[in-house]
Amino acid sequence: MATTLAQLAELVGGTLVGDGSLTITGAATLDTAAAGDISLADSADRCRDLQQSAAAAAVLAAGVDPCGKPAIVVADVHAAFAAVVQHFRPRRQAGRSRRVHPQAVVSQSARLGRDVEIHPYAVIGHDVTIGEGSTIHSGVSIAPGCVIGAGVTIFPNAVLYEDTRVGDRTIIHAGAVLGAYGFGYKSTAAGHELSAQLGYVEIHEDVEVGACATIDRGTYGPTVIGAGTKIDNQVMIAHNCRLGRHNLICSQVGIAGSTTTGDYVVMAGQVGVRDHVHIGEGAVLCSKAGVSNDVAAGIEVLGSPATPLRQQKLQFAAISKLPEMRREFRRLQREVEALQQQLAPTQASAQEKAA
Repeated sequence: MATTLAQLAELVGGTLVGDGSLTITGAATLDTAAAGDISLADSADRCRDLQQSAAAAAVLAAGVDPCGKPAIVVADVHAAFAAVVQHFRPRRQAGRSRRVHPQAVVSQSARLGRDVEIHPYAVIGHDVTIGEGSTIHSGVSIAPGCVIGAGVTIFPNAVLYEDTRVGDRTIIHAGAVLGAYGFGYKSTAAGHELSAQLGYVEIHEDVEVGACATIDRGTYGPTVIGAGTKIDNQVMIAHNCRLGRHNLICSQVGIAGSTTTGDYVVMAGQVGVRDHVHIGEGAVLCSKAGVSNDVAAGIEVLGSPATPLRQQKLQFAAISKLPEMRREFRRLQREVEALQQQLAPTQASAQEKAA
């Protein structure tokens, strides 16, 4: 889809620098761009990369040197470049298929809103409610009593156990499991007895649940995910947790049972949180942090056990100096031994005189 640079500048509302008649045939990042592609540079320190790139032109932030290349200067580089990418590679918009595919299994007691699309091999249980405009992809299993809001998308092979509630406009990616039994047992002489599993999962509106993520049901009440929270792939959220609004939970995070969070909490990759702790509003848990106690609002923590970031940095700085400190200690030790040897005859003479 060949387009002139001037046409792209008009598309994104940017300022054209250089030859507007230049033909652009695609969009790519600086390291992968080929001749005819347009790329992007969002800061001045990308100038060298831009200069070395094969890109024919670039979308630039104000103040970034175009390095002799034709360019489009914009206020928001990433929004503009996203529009350019979509111009060359429009999103595939599959037409709506039949409302319920004949190879889907839908209970007669299920209630489907207007314009709901259910793909082949999906299974919709008894007394399930699905809101207007929702899409249920192939292989999805929705157990009895679930309530799905409007505009929800559930991708292939996700599983929703009974009574799961999903808010409007939520996205659930492939292989996610919502409402599985919590990992709670009572140890008896006969073995481990499964605790009560009478709760459910409640997902509020505008949430995204990543591929193969798992959210366990509450023991008696709900496990709750607050509005706007985004959960990455392969995250584990245990029973009775109550996450606040607009949390960001990155890949491979594990959150133990009955943990609660405030709004706008960030948990980076592979964070582990023990049970029954509270993470305050706006707190940031850095990658691989091991959280064993409550974290106050607005605090950034790191390490295992997790402590405030500044404290951890001081500890890391001290640890990095240990080899040097060890060498200095051994040097001082040798000096002390030498002094002791020098003083030994004097000390022996003094002892003889004293005797």
